[in-house]
Amino acid sequence: MNTFQAAVLGLVQGLTEFIPISSTAHLRIVPALLGWADPGTAFSAVIQLGTLLAVLVYFAADLWALLRAGLRSLWSAEARRDPTARMAWAIVLGNLPIVLLGLTFRDFIETQARGLELIAAMLMLVAVALWLAERAARQTRMADTLGWRRILGIGVFQALALIPGTSRSGATILGGLLYGLRREEAARFSFLLGVPAILGSGLLQLPPVLSGAHATGVMPLLVGLAVSAVSGYAAIGFLLRYLRTRTTLVFVLYRLGLGALVLWLALQGVVE
Repeated sequence: MNTFQAAVLGLVQGLTEFIPISSTAHLRIVPALLGWADPGTAFSAVIQLGTLLAVLVYFAADLWALLRAGLRSLWSAEARRDPTARMAWAIVLGNLPIVLLGLTFRDFIETQARGLELIAAMLMLVAVALWLAERAARQTRMADTLGWRRILGIGVFQALALIPGTSRSGATILGGLLYGLRREEAARFSFLLGVPAILGSGLLQLPPVLSGAHATGVMPLLVGLAVSAVSGYAAIGFLLRYLRTRTTLVFVLYRLGLGALVLWLALQGVVE
């Protein structure tokens, strides 16, 4: 992978990680359409560290408050009643499903799950589910009012993103809507919930990516990370502003169109 390709993939990652259209699917589809080699699961996971930096900067105050409250709650009974502390532990609890399922099905996720037919199917399936959730959801709750069962349930939805084409943010927003969260609150919780998952997967896949960087140098990787961080920061702000007054319908339609196109191209043998 050269520096230009890394920059393009970094831009794709940053723009699609937080918008519910599946960054992993785009990191698989865009290289296929351009005739580039599949960057692989390891690169896809590591490039997410750039978007993780975007979350850390954008939500720095929130994350610092969550960390402090969570640590205080370890030894203070009074601190455990703090909504911020409950939210901190909710994020930990919500990441258990993706950790357990990710480790259990790691081989499948890195090989068979990257087929374009499956990616296309998941793009369309989650689009329909998101549209149905928009129509049925009450959208009255805030994240800090959810009990541990609902938090764990949203965590299960997040784990569905292990299948390319699902979208981690899309699946988490879908789960949040079904459990009654307001649309913007579901997106915000999705960003915070994703911090441990993105960090864990990125660090897990970092050694093989660094090993492969000996052949091409580390500059492409650094450029990809930087571009994904900047574009990811912009995408966070855009989505939060957008969902204050609008539904996810535009993303539903985009997913349906992209899924249908990818499926047709894959069946015709145009892309592999």
